[in-house]
Amino acid sequence: MASLEGFFLSLNPAWVMTLGWTIDELKAQPFMAFVHSDDLVATRQALADLQQGEPAISFENRYRHRDGSYRWLSWNAVRNADLIYATVRDVSQQRQQAQDLAMAEDALRQSQKMEAIGQLTGGVAHDFNNLLTVIKSSCDLLKRPKLNEERRDLYIGAIATTVDRAAKLTGQLLAFARRQALTPEVFSASANVRALHDMLGTLLGSRISINLDLCEQPCLVYADPGQFDTALVNMVVNARDAMEGSGSLTISVKTVTDMPTSAAPHAVVTPSVVVSIADDGSGIAPEHLAQIFEPFFTTKRVGKGTGLGLSQVFGFIKQSGGEIRVASEVGQGTTFHLYLPQASGESAPLLVSEAQAVADGHGACVLVVEDNVQVGNFAVDSLRDLGYHPVLAANADQALALLAEQPGHYDVVFSDVVMPGMSGLELAIEIRRLYRSLPILLTSGYSHVLATNGTQGFELIHKPYSVDELSRRLQEILGEASKHLTA
Repeated sequence: MASLEGFFLSLNPAWVMTLGWTIDELKAQPFMAFVHSDDLVATRQALADLQQGEPAISFENRYRHRDGSYRWLSWNAVRNADLIYATVRDVSQQRQQAQDLAMAEDALRQSQKMEAIGQLTGGVAHDFNNLLTVIKSSCDLLKRPKLNEERRDLYIGAIATTVDRAAKLTGQLLAFARRQALTPEVFSASANVRALHDMLGTLLGSRISINLDLCEQPCLVYADPGQFDTALVNMVVNARDAMEGSGSLTISVKTVTDMPTSAAPHAVVTPSVVVSIADDGSGIAPEHLAQIFEPFFTTKRVGKGTGLGLSQVFGFIKQSGGEIRVASEVGQGTTFHLYLPQASGESAPLLVSEAQAVADGHGACVLVVEDNVQVGNFAVDSLRDLGYHPVLAANADQALALLAEQPGHYDVVFSDVVMPGMSGLELAIEIRRLYRSLPILLTSGYSHVLATNGTQGFELIHKPYSVDELSRRLQEILGEASKHLTA
């Protein structure tokens, strides 16, 4: 029992056991004198509420023990006339247990994080060392005197192929981390699956039949179509390996009214398109189901897979706002369901890849912004060979200074995204503000800025890019700029 002025009036013997003070010592001072300094504001507010007639339910604060330590107390208190009546429990042990549990959970998460980093580091080092070995060996062999033309072409081809494989590996890693810069657009999932049918059939081989069950309506989604195709190919390769070269694969596309979510116990009402890939292969053991989306996890024999295929699918689907589910039975087969939010509007036309001749730049002036000297010099040499007039800036500030000196001199800006100081994306936004008609092409192998905020409407070419691809993209951008000027 206590007074409204904040003094203890009556206490039972348990207080002496809990805090070490005698009853008289506890009554001699305002009880605020025993409260931990960090809890004073909350305790004063609780007392004020009691004075207004509002009860305190499970209010917790710390009281000083005679030995200088503190005990956590839980209060249930009410006002009756001019007195406060309360029951109090010592919850110090529960508090300590909760703190110990939180620390243990943090330690477990850190351990899991370090394990994942170890897996990533080991896997990346292994795969990249293999790729670098091919490149280094090919370069050494190219230095040999009297190397015939056939061997020279063979080694150059090996380097080019290995670079493509390295780019694919980094793309899969970024997809798992959900850090790749996606270029989303509205497209028909059914149309993309149908367009890949022949290639997937070749990939599966003659002993595996492929069946399509596609919805009649467009089944529009808003995602990166290239990453969608890559995810589908990864799923099909995974199914092929599970069937060991013989069996049946079914790909279906349909619309559903809801989407399962890991954040809620039940599906949420979100119109979605679900792409299902079902095989009659070996199935997945129950103990492996929780690990199949982890990077470098694979049950395949050494040399038969990197363990990145499903992690790429997982990263792409999650970054696109979707969900992925799997149902499997050992010996019966596996079905993966890829959910993507349904989009409205018209789909972009499917592009048919055709070999294009490298177009001449006709002396167009390109401001190249690249902080890496070697990469910048290669870009300048490539552009010069393509018939452009390149000017190199080492950073965004230098690029803005060059533009300010000769505002009408440059026809296009070609900038890296990740740079010290002002990023390429920030530079592009500033250039768009100052020189609205000046076209801009961004390039990056990785950028958390692009992965988080997108390209803000700017054109993007991924590293590593080929000379042919750079030529084509620059021609497209300059062509569009020319149309706007003459319109």
